[in-house]
Amino acid sequence: MVRYKKICILILVMVLVMGSIAGCSESQATKADNEESLLVYCGAGLRKPMDEIGKMFKEKYGVEIQYSYAGSAQNLSQIELSGEGDVYVPGALYYYNAAKEKDLVISQQSVAYHIPVIAVPKGNPANIQTLEDLTKPEVKVILGDPKSAAIGKITKKLLEENELYEGVENNTIALTATVNELVVYITMGQCDAAIIWEDNVKGIEEVEIIQIPKEINMIKTIPVCTLKSSDKKEIAQKFVDFIVSTEGKEIFEKHGFESIK
Repeated sequence: MVRYKKICILILVMVLVMGSIAGCSESQATKADNEESLLVYCGAGLRKPMDEIGKMFKEKYGVEIQYSYAGSAQNLSQIELSGEGDVYVPGALYYYNAAKEKDLVISQQSVAYHIPVIAVPKGNPANIQTLEDLTKPEVKVILGDPKSAAIGKITKKLLEENELYEGVENNTIALTATVNELVVYITMGQCDAAIIWEDNVKGIEEVEIIQIPKEINMIKTIPVCTLKSSDKKEIAQKFVDFIVSTEGKEIFEKHGFESIK
């Protein structure tokens, strides 16, 4: 009988504990459901400033920013396929124009410039000084994939305009889907050179930067777009305005970008 009572008490305690856990989980789920949030599709190379901007925006307005970081083309496909999302921040205006043609965006503002440069491992072992040097025999080059990354698309156009694409293509040992992968390759010394956004490698000790002359370079504008799919357009626009505000631009400058005045 005593044993039976102990078993009954144990079962009762377990029921109360499980009920408490379930109640706690339900409370947390309700809190998560009620928390305001925005889904932002963002170019992978913009992660550092955008992460900081997202945290600051949440502190000011209590809105959680959920980022989908990927190549600009990948994000555009995801926006089109899912029919979801609030804001799109690609690496170049080309992708805003493509989204506009597909009737996916409402408006856009510009925040900063993306400047292509040649990045080489510290010490510059292949003695790269110009774009033409990327065509020299035995030079190993890694580039962004023009089908997925903004830097890849710009690189291909830049090399074609300067009649160097075929020569550099012959020396290309890999293509990457995102600019962040390019950073990894170059910092690990897996190639002699890469064409990358300046802001992605500025300040990295393992990397040296070779500037491309402005007269032949293709400097791109970073747009910030409100998506038609957003069901929180007012908040989405507030986030866009915050990104392009003086405060937002200062964060971009802090991370090596040249902001648009």
